[in-house]
Amino acid sequence: MENPDYIIVGSGAGGGPLAAGLARRGFKVLLLDAGGDVCDTDTGRLMYEVPIFSGLCSEFDECSWDYFVHHYDNQAQALRDSKYDEKGGGVWYPRTGALGGCTVHNALITVTPQALDWDFIAKLTGDWSWRAKNMNRYFARLERCRYASRPGSLAYIVKGLLWSILALIRRQPDWNDWSHGHGFKGWLGTGEANPTLLLRDSVLTKLVLLIVTVVTQRGVGSLFDRAITGLDPNDSRNDECSPEGLALTPLSTAGGRRNGPREYLLETQKLHPDRLEIRLNTLVTKVIIEDGVAVGVETRQGRSLYQADPRFKSDPQYVSGTAFAAREVILAAGAFNTPQILKLSGVGPAEELKQHGIAVVADRPGVGENLQDRYEISVVSRFPKPFVLLDGATFKPPVPGEHDPYFEMWKQGKGLYTSNGALLGVMKRSSPELPEPDLYIFGVPGDFRGYRRGYAQDLDRFHDVFTWVVLKAYTNNQAGRVLLRGADPTQTPSVHFHSFGEGSDEEGDDLEAALRGLEFVRQMNKRLRMDGGAEVYPGQDVRSDQQLRDYIRDQAWGHHASCTAKIGPSSDPMAVLDSRFRVRGVERLRVVDASVFPRIPGYFIVSAIYMISEKAVDVIAEDAKTQAPLAARGAPAAPAYV
Repeated sequence: MENPDYIIVGSGAGGGPLAAGLARRGFKVLLLDAGGDVCDTDTGRLMYEVPIFSGLCSEFDECSWDYFVHHYDNQAQALRDSKYDEKGGGVWYPRTGALGGCTVHNALITVTPQALDWDFIAKLTGDWSWRAKNMNRYFARLERCRYASRPGSLAYIVKGLLWSILALIRRQPDWNDWSHGHGFKGWLGTGEANPTLLLRDSVLTKLVLLIVTVVTQRGVGSLFDRAITGLDPNDSRNDECSPEGLALTPLSTAGGRRNGPREYLLETQKLHPDRLEIRLNTLVTKVIIEDGVAVGVETRQGRSLYQADPRFKSDPQYVSGTAFAAREVILAAGAFNTPQILKLSGVGPAEELKQHGIAVVADRPGVGENLQDRYEISVVSRFPKPFVLLDGATFKPPVPGEHDPYFEMWKQGKGLYTSNGALLGVMKRSSPELPEPDLYIFGVPGDFRGYRRGYAQDLDRFHDVFTWVVLKAYTNNQAGRVLLRGADPTQTPSVHFHSFGEGSDEEGDDLEAALRGLEFVRQMNKRLRMDGGAEVYPGQDVRSDQQLRDYIRDQAWGHHASCTAKIGPSSDPMAVLDSRFRVRGVERLRVVDASVFPRIPGYFIVSAIYMISEKAVDVIAEDAKTQAPLAARGAPAAPAYV
């Protein structure tokens, strides 16, 4: 493609929808990604498409990128983590190098942020287009919902009438909004796992009834709110009542198969081959900045050129090249790689850049700072016999001579394999005065203790084990950092989360919230003791609050890294971006990915990234009306892929 309007680096949750959206608006877009297409092989396609294989996909060498991060700089504390990898020099943090980015392997959970997440950015920047009322329409625009009542259906009309009556009584302003935040014509299919799957197993059925009992104990009013919203965490009415209790977790599935930016991109390219070029196996090494203006990128084209790729070789073969943009360069490489590319391009903390011999183009001290994540911690119990629900399931792609009835059901769009395994969740406040539930607690039939190489096999091979995962959202710690190891663009950055007491949460609220979540889970497990379950992790020897705090500090993990190139007001020297995603100090350069958030939003980050990507389409298209294109600089030298 000669002289594209926009060059977008990264095809994940931020860059993928952005590239497709701009191409559909009539712009010429060159999309670059360092990975290939996982679906090029039959095995890879199954790893991608079958939701229950998401864990295996995160370890699949054809798409996996291996980062080893530091939860603590204190090495003695770091080594207390059973997941610490001596060879890697840290804790394994799975990422993906492939068309679709980390949406290729993520657990498909599609839960939108709360109103306060968006309103915070609006108030911080003074840009009221970030208000929740406006941002929520982006989710409706991108979603193709297949689990909520569709407009025109009988169920939709009945629920709408019930809600309208209730809303009029309460004098709520959206009494006539019967879709309640959902969309039905967007590019992302959403569904829910079938909760009746649990009815096949008496133990899991009792577990569901136990959760329902916990919900009903909160009072009739709260139960009624939850019943009206359909146990749906994405129902916009939750912004009004912020309910706790049982939730059926929405997933990014269509017909029981994973879908996401990959499909949106390929469909767009098929519709507009002259507007969207997707070039894979292309590592961007830096942004070309001339006189303070981003004009293009330098690239290396070849397979497995980045050291996070397990297939990386010390003497990789590649072709160097450049690509120039008529309008803008947009980085969407994620919370680790976007700050790395910015720094390699001379945009970042001046002292760090000089340390690695990189000429300073713009001294932006906030690049790579403010790294945030959520905390997750698990309680694992073993039951006296395997769950009936899992009988005969192999949890892996079929091999000759092996019969898996669940895989056959999946091909028909039914059964356990159409889910990620986490059928139910509980939303709960760790403290009653909090404005939103800050704990999302979900159960998984399997042994899950966090991320380490080989975790997927452990998760699926034990059919008599059940795991509760406590996710602590709205974390306070903002002390993480992404630092360069050197000027070599193939090296992974050095990632430091500074968890818990090593970070900025001076009051220790994150730790205490996670503790409350573990106590809640143990109370539920205690009431299931009639079924003979025994806790194996952390185990009955871990009893006191202090022991539980130590367990959380030592074993907690996360997988929603974000906030490393944050949006903020011009008065904040650490703000890398303005409210229109523009990099301060460099013209025609933007960031649209998980890096942009000043505070980590909601419970699961991918939906928030999809939403800001949709917003960026509008913002960039609007700015293009008054932006003169740069003079043509020549066509990219490297050939196109896909």
